[in-house]
Amino acid sequence: MNTLHVDLGQQWRGGQNQALFVIRGLLARGHVTELVAVRGSLLAKHAQAEGVRVHAVGCSAAQLRAVLPLRKILDDVRFDLVHCHDAHGLTTAWLAGVHRRALLVASRRVAYPLGRNRLALARYRRAQRIIAVSRFVKESVLASGLPSEQVEVIYDGVQVPHMPTREEGRGARRRWNVPDSSDLPLLGCVGYLLPEKGQELLIRALPIVRKQYPDCRLVLAGDGPCRAGLERLALELGMERAVQFAGVVDDVSQVHQALDVFLFPSLAEPLGSSLLSAMAYGLPVVAVAGGAVPEVIEDGRNGLLVPTPEPSGIAAAVLRLLHDPSLSARLGIGARKTIEERFSADRMAQETIDLYQRVCLQRGQLG
Repeated sequence: MNTLHVDLGQQWRGGQNQALFVIRGLLARGHVTELVAVRGSLLAKHAQAEGVRVHAVGCSAAQLRAVLPLRKILDDVRFDLVHCHDAHGLTTAWLAGVHRRALLVASRRVAYPLGRNRLALARYRRAQRIIAVSRFVKESVLASGLPSEQVEVIYDGVQVPHMPTREEGRGARRRWNVPDSSDLPLLGCVGYLLPEKGQELLIRALPIVRKQYPDCRLVLAGDGPCRAGLERLALELGMERAVQFAGVVDDVSQVHQALDVFLFPSLAEPLGSSLLSAMAYGLPVVAVAGGAVPEVIEDGRNGLLVPTPEPSGIAAAVLRLLHDPSLSARLGIGARKTIEERFSADRMAQETIDLYQRVCLQRGQLG
């Protein structure tokens, strides 16, 4: 197959990571693939470093800048299929008339309504398939009026790392100012600091946990508009020395390798790439049972689910893990096994390529 990928996101987030995994999977299986991406973006740089032909265009906010270059690309090369990995890319492809020149596939990574009017919905209707990252997201797409046969669920994938050695774990904990001789519990969360991500719940839960484990600390990796408010809350609760605001951490493995428990308080997560990454490191997880989280976490087998977003419930689940190391270890093993079996990057890439081939065969574009 000859495929073209379009992603006009300027930041490096979950969608760009998944796009790169798909491109790698295609290359590894001998397929020809090219990429349209924002000039200077990390996705463009990573793809170029791996030998992918990258067509650099203007920023995603000015989608019209990419329409004419995309038309020219399609004039010069015949592609069996074009995969748009973000909404900006899909809008650009629709305006460029890609659906009249090649088969069109679109990824959907959020559970918001597809559009407020028929014009906004039209871009998705032109796609042969919409890839939803979870059943939760698929239901939101169907609620917008698209037929079920147009939407398929392919879960995101993450790379399965080697399990950190004891020394690597100690080194990672030193980064967060935990002495080698200390066995203080270290809790952590990785994510953008937004209200819907639920970090406020973790700060409010921490005083409850520290009544029994007074040395327990919380690492919040990530940045965002809620940071100042969260810092004020920690100060108001007397937790300013127990909560470490790490900001953006380029190598999140340094967080995962250091933690005893990973916390995922997001209220309506479409899937949760940071959750999957933590599970891949064999971390026991406490998560709020919202959005697509119950599609990943089976309570008591590969993590603990908190039914409602309440600090007391999160604290109780954390204390349960800290009181019972054997349970914590068992859930960590179950978490890693879940990733290996259902959420690996290679599995995601193969399922996506299988979808491409089915769509092409149905349209008679592959022999």
